[in-house]
Amino acid sequence: MSEETDLVRRGYNALSYRYRSDDADEGEYTRWLKVLQSRLPTRASVLDLGCGCGIPVARSLAAAGHEVTGVDISDVQLQRARRLVPTGTFVQADAMTLDLPHATFDAVVCLYTLIHMPLDQQPGLIERIATWLRPSGWLLATTGWEAWTGTEDNWLGGTATMWWSHTDATTYRSWLQKAGLEVASQEFVPEGNSGHALFWARKPSD
Repeated sequence: MSEETDLVRRGYNALSYRYRSDDADEGEYTRWLKVLQSRLPTRASVLDLGCGCGIPVARSLAAAGHEVTGVDISDVQLQRARRLVPTGTFVQADAMTLDLPHATFDAVVCLYTLIHMPLDQQPGLIERIATWLRPSGWLLATTGWEAWTGTEDNWLGGTATMWWSHTDATTYRSWLQKAGLEVASQEFVPEGNSGHALFWARKPSD
């Protein structure tokens, strides 16, 4: 685990409840999850990469009867996820070293996760995600809209420092396509003075 990744892990450990409460609603995720569920088969197998405390993605998908595997680096977030989404399977791991079987998942959800990972390793992770998807499987991901790498002290008004690293949306689109995924849509998700890109990308059918 890199020094920057460990900074992210410690930040979410310290501010897990400040970031999202146990009873948080789906908020901006509502529409995304509705579209995702409309595209999933019955009892789909879904990977929630950077699952946090399991809310709202894992909770929503598990409640709909899907088999959810959540992966996160934060000890505290995963402890909460196991409690809040008891039917899910949750694994502590650094996504950059995650090794999963090919064609395992009907969908991979990666919301506000890539942007906390070393930039030079992100294309390789996207390529691995593509191999984890079954034919016609979906990737739902948020990325950077503009390129930026940096830290923020006293994140969310707490005592921890948080770190981000991302490139621009055009580059992410090219990385998705290079990984063999078909980009179905791209939209801007505003946040503060800037925002993120939301991508829907599909693995071609055999």
